Amino acid sequence: MKLDPIVSKNIRIRVPDSFTIGLGSIIDDFCYFSTQLSIGRFCHIANGVSIAGGRDQRFSLGDYSSVSAGVKIWCASDDFVRDMACLTPPELSYPRHSIMGDVEIGALTIIGSNAVIMPQQKIPEGVTIGALSFVPANFSFEAWHVYAGVPIRKLKARDKDEVRKQRDYLEKKFDQYQSESTEQGC
Repeated sequence: MKLDPIVSKNIRIRVPDSFTIGLGSIIDDFCYFSTQLSIGRFCHIANGVSIAGGRDQRFSLGDYSSVSAGVKIWCASDDFVRDMACLTPPELSYPRHSIMGDVEIGALTIIGSNAVIMPQQKIPEGVTIGALSFVPANFSFEAWHVYAGVPIRKLKARDKDEVRKQRDYLEKKFDQYQSESTEQGC
């Protein structure tokens, strides 16, 4: 069993000195990362995911979590009400009202395809966000619930016991594998 992380050669990492990925995790083709990034164990980031916000912001993904294809996660964004949204040379910069903040996604979470997550998020363990959902800045989640929609709303509880049972099974298998590997001198 090979547990080294798999990272596609077809991705862009703008802050490589702050990029970590855990055992058994996979990052698929055509992803873009411009923040500090920490990916837990046994995670999957599908193709076309963008996690942006600059080198001062941080994104983290807890163990056994998935980010589906096309998801956009913003750790920084322009304020579309009070600011222009254009690039200017540094000599011509002007005061902005940016919306900034780290995005932390807990263990055992699922983010559905093409969801958009804005800055300042602490998404707790066990949350599921449905496909095509929009999560506004600083949204308050309750652990172990399913959320979806535009605007996003809580739909129902997740089966915490069943999901944790699956995690515990995998942890036991992983521990057995590590023990056997150590005994064989691998």
